[in-house]
Amino acid sequence: MKRILALFFCGLICLSAAGCGKEEPFPSVATEPSVTQEPSTEPPETEPTEPPTEPDPDAPYRARAEEILSGMTTEEKVYQLFMVTPEALTGVNTATRAGEATQQALSEMPVGGIVYFADNLETGEQTTQMIAATQSYSRLPLLIGVDEEGGRVARVSTKLGTTAFDPMADYGAAGDAEAVRQVGATIARDISQFGFNVDFAPVADVVTNPNNTEIGDRSFSSDADVASTMVAAMVQGLQSGGVQSCLKHFPGHGSTEADSHKGASVTGRTLDELRGTELKPFAAGIAAGAGMVMISHMSAPNVTGSDAPCDLSSAVVTDLLRGELGFTGVVITDSHEMGAITDSYSPAEAAVLAIQAGTGRNLMNETYEVLVGIAEAHASTDATLEETCRTRHTEGDHALILVPDVHHAV
Repeated sequence: MKRILALFFCGLICLSAAGCGKEEPFPSVATEPSVTQEPSTEPPETEPTEPPTEPDPDAPYRARAEEILSGMTTEEKVYQLFMVTPEALTGVNTATRAGEATQQALSEMPVGGIVYFADNLETGEQTTQMIAATQSYSRLPLLIGVDEEGGRVARVSTKLGTTAFDPMADYGAAGDAEAVRQVGATIARDISQFGFNVDFAPVADVVTNPNNTEIGDRSFSSDADVASTMVAAMVQGLQSGGVQSCLKHFPGHGSTEADSHKGASVTGRTLDELRGTELKPFAAGIAAGAGMVMISHMSAPNVTGSDAPCDLSSAVVTDLLRGELGFTGVVITDSHEMGAITDSYSPAEAAVLAIQAGTGRNLMNETYEVLVGIAEAHASTDATLEETCRTRHTEGDHALILVPDVHHAV
């Protein structure tokens, strides 16, 4: 309001000054009496001043993150780049409790987050206790994630009986963005009560290939504009409930046919084609405030110039997502236990390539030993890795400035 008043006042001064100095287009006839001009009582013109810069609401959290980072070793920073299953963390077959093994593992290898699946969830009380104990064992607040998209991918509602929803394609067909916003808010309420603070949703893919079964009805629409509206609404709904959303699977997995869970998956789309369709929902989700983006394992040779999976490509992660779309939040890989990765790369190779490509989090490496190997190989000798880790944690994608609830836990 002060800025508006200042501009309005300056405008009045300019108009007044223009009026006082204006000459008549034709001079008056000589018979008219001359008039002595009285001294002007108008205030002198002043240069408009810029209003004070609005304070950055995230500044205290960024400062706190920087303070914590400065006290961490390179090894600790490497571990923070990974979000793993509790089984990978502890070595047990199926984790349904968090006890001494979890505490010891987090003490020695402080990862940045844990992702849970249906097998980890037995009851609401058990899930709440497991997650709370896990958080209590970590020196830094953990990202606690789950796939709760609605429709056929819904770990929590399937096992714990929370609200179930129809496939997202049905909501896209109905065209009701407010209904989708409510879906997001309900999912956030349902999963946050157990301690989850990250939902790997919404699916922002546009299904342009009718033979695509990996995505299928998980997508809101084959129309990019419809998908964009629904993705933005879901992001708003999730985050209104204090749960961080994660757009997936960048740069758009809807044109492929093969299932990347089982092996290589390729899109022939060009960059211009992606811009005209697939990238639109991601741009809409980012504009709506999504703090995370998951990169797919599909290959896009007409974009990257190689057969490398997109999450191992700097052309996709750094140039396209960070550069062209201007995304400054967390960039996370899809699961590194999927066939598109394991068929061609060792866990360590995939992890290093993903970090070099620009991702800020690696999801679900095959064995936790890969973290140990990376840390031991580079922590004390590789200055480049130290700088890479620091960059990944300060590009706006450190957990401490990601999840609203985490702000207050540090």
